[in-house]
Amino acid sequence: LRYMRNDLNRLQIWCKNRQHGCETICSLEAIDRHERECEYSQIPCLNAGCTVQVERRNLDSHLAVCEYRSRECPNGCGYAILSADDAQHNCIAELRTELELLRSEMICKVEEVRHEMESRLDSQRRHMVQKESLLQNEIEELKSQMSRVMSDMRTLIAEERQHRQELEQAELEKRELMELLKSLHKENKLITGEGSSKRNNGGRPLNRLESMKRKPKEVTII
Repeated sequence: LRYMRNDLNRLQIWCKNRQHGCETICSLEAIDRHERECEYSQIPCLNAGCTVQVERRNLDSHLAVCEYRSRECPNGCGYAILSADDAQHNCIAELRTELELLRSEMICKVEEVRHEMESRLDSQRRHMVQKESLLQNEIEELKSQMSRVMSDMRTLIAEERQHRQELEQAELEKRELMELLKSLHKENKLITGEGSSKRNNGGRPLNRLESMKRKPKEVTII
């Protein structure tokens, strides 16, 4: 169908804005590009709030008189004002209103920050209370363990003291026994003569030795 497409593209078509004064006739393949750029096309005003539809060729003249056009305040407040509101514009009132808005926004932000900080502080406070409770429990447990250790140490010290006393007592008895044995050995060497005299001389040491043998020794094993 190539020949049909070529025939259609060669067709000459009036612009759709002919009723507004456009006298352009284009081929089918060029008509869309022309209508997008046609000076007689109806386009909306570029100012926000304005609903007027004007021809493209008259847009500049409309913008020059449009009541919705804005310009910077000549008094230096920095506001963009509409032409329709030029007479009612008051720089001091506008700045005071903006200042109030900024103050309100700042107060809201400060309150939000304050609430956030209070929430964080409450969370930290609860965490510290829990930690303090845990540390207090650990301290009490350490005190209990220290008390048990001190009790065990006192018991060990008492047992050590008793054991030392028993050792000293055993050492004392050992020395006495050695002295007794030495005295017996000396007396046996000096004994001469009759048997009766031997019995009389050795009676007392033998009696003492017998009494020490019969005496039970108290020894504590730890």
